[in-house]
Amino acid sequence: MANSALTEAVYYILLSLTEPLHGYGIMQNVSQLSNGRVNLAAGTLYGAINTLLEKNWINALPGESDSRKKEYLITETGKQMLRSELARLNELIENGKRILDAQ
Repeated sequence: MANSALTEAVYYILLSLTEPLHGYGIMQNVSQLSNGRVNLAAGTLYGAINTLLEKNWINALPGESDSRKKEYLITETGKQMLRSELARLNELIENGKRILDAQ
C-alpha cells in the first residue's frame, strides 16, 4: 500500500479533504490547488470518492436530513497515504535534481 503511486486526481482530492467538503467544493478546491490545471468531471470525482470510501481513506460525514450535499473528510489512513505519496514525490524531485544538476 505504501509503495503505490496515487493518481494526481486522488492526491488532490485527499489534500482537499483535510477539511470537510462536499463534491462541488472538492472540484473547486482541486482546480484552485492545481492553478486550474486539474479539473475533475463529476463522474471522475464520484468514482474516486467511492473508491476512497471503500479503501477507508475518507469518510462520509453524517449530513442534515434535509440536505442533499454529502460532506467527506480524510481518515488517518488517507493521511498516511498522502504522507507516503509526498515522500515518493520528494524522492523523484531529489533524484532528478541530483542527476540534472550534475550535467
